[in-house]
Amino acid sequence: MTDKVLVFYGSYRSDRMGIRLADYVVAGLKAKGAEAELIDAKAVDLPLLDRMYKEYPKGTAPAAMEALAEKIRTADAFVFVAGEYNWGVQPGLKNLTDHFLEEWFWRPAAIASYSAGRFSGVRAGTAWHSILSEMGMVVISSALAVGPISQTLDEQGQPTGKAGESLDRAFGRFADDLAWWTEAARAQRARQAPPY
Repeated sequence: MTDKVLVFYGSYRSDRMGIRLADYVVAGLKAKGAEAELIDAKAVDLPLLDRMYKEYPKGTAPAAMEALAEKIRTADAFVFVAGEYNWGVQPGLKNLTDHFLEEWFWRPAAIASYSAGRFSGVRAGTAWHSILSEMGMVVISSALAVGPISQTLDEQGQPTGKAGESLDRAFGRFADDLAWWTEAARAQRARQAPPY
């Protein structure tokens, strides 16, 4: 069975470097046989959180929110491409994720962090780990950390130099770890209904 993986990206900036990593992750997952789709928070353009999806009467949520809720519900796993802003998470990606809750439950999530500097977004990645766990996802132990992103991936999302080689070496384990947990979660859901 083909794994359906949603790759979330959340920068709203005009010069978005992280899209390189998002494109790289989507391409890498597809090369490993997954059905991967990029979900760009800027393109989805949900409003600042007022009401969560579940707080709308059935059939009255905005069309973009309804469509995304269905994609999340039917996905097998998630990857969050997380930029670091002032030691924290990107507001665009956080806003998108907060619109949903039960839709995320009982599926694995992976974190690919990035920054312009040498810390590679790991502080945002650490913050996302607890956020995603609280939202009902199983966060895998493998993570990607890319920085400086401009020296790791070119404008087409292709690895460059020694940093790019390092990313390529790390990606295989990252993708295999996510695939293992995706299959484990799918098998468990088929065997026994989640407790809530």
